[in-house]
Amino acid sequence: MELKLKKKNFVICGATSGFGNAIAQQLIEEGANVLAVARGEEKLKELQDAYPSQIEILTGDITQTQTLTKLVKKVDGIEIGGILVNAAGPPAKSFIETSIADWDEAYQKLLRWKIELTKLFLPKFLEQNYGRFLFIESSAVKQPLENLVLSTSLRLSVVGFVKTLSQEIADRGITFNVIAPGYHYTPAVERLISKKAENMKISTKQARKQIEDSIPMKKTGDLKHFASLAVWLLSPLADYVTGQVYAIDGGTVKSTL
Repeated sequence: MELKLKKKNFVICGATSGFGNAIAQQLIEEGANVLAVARGEEKLKELQDAYPSQIEILTGDITQTQTLTKLVKKVDGIEIGGILVNAAGPPAKSFIETSIADWDEAYQKLLRWKIELTKLFLPKFLEQNYGRFLFIESSAVKQPLENLVLSTSLRLSVVGFVKTLSQEIADRGITFNVIAPGYHYTPAVERLISKKAENMKISTKQARKQIEDSIPMKKTGDLKHFASLAVWLLSPLADYVTGQVYAIDGGTVKSTL
């Protein structure tokens, strides 16, 4: 399928691992240009070396205002087709284990920077009369998962923000959508497996097996398959899709909504 992405420019946050890296790779395969943002300079340079004509890089913590300011300056005068809003979340904890400091940090990591980024880029997209905002959150926004009270609570706030804003500017050529992944082997899931193993006093191998057995499809998701939906949502073909939350979780969410 021709996704009409050749020569279009995209900002990909968290581009060196997990979902961000898989999506960056597929955009490149489609002929798009990527501004890859991540904290690890070495991995960013490896990515740029692999695709020197299609990758620009920005090193920094995307959840911090300093990095967001640098990002805005870097894309000044460049038409941006879309932004993948994606970063690592807070640690896996039960509510009893959390402190107020954990909640303050989770607010910064999961909500505040996304609002700030949107505030910075929305005027640019309004001027273009075009743009794609795609947020990577968690299937926990549809059905809570154990030890993810920080993540679930703040990601639900992101969904509320995205769905409300999508209605406010639905007629301006700008879309806002959320993908809510279930278990895929990313660094975040590895941390969750370690937490489960610690709580149950079992090996990480046993914890991983228990998680896989809990999924109706009895397997974790494929990052490349996940990325194919993300790239479509970032493309011009998704012009009639906004304010949606897509759970990609092997059938784990049982809600009818």
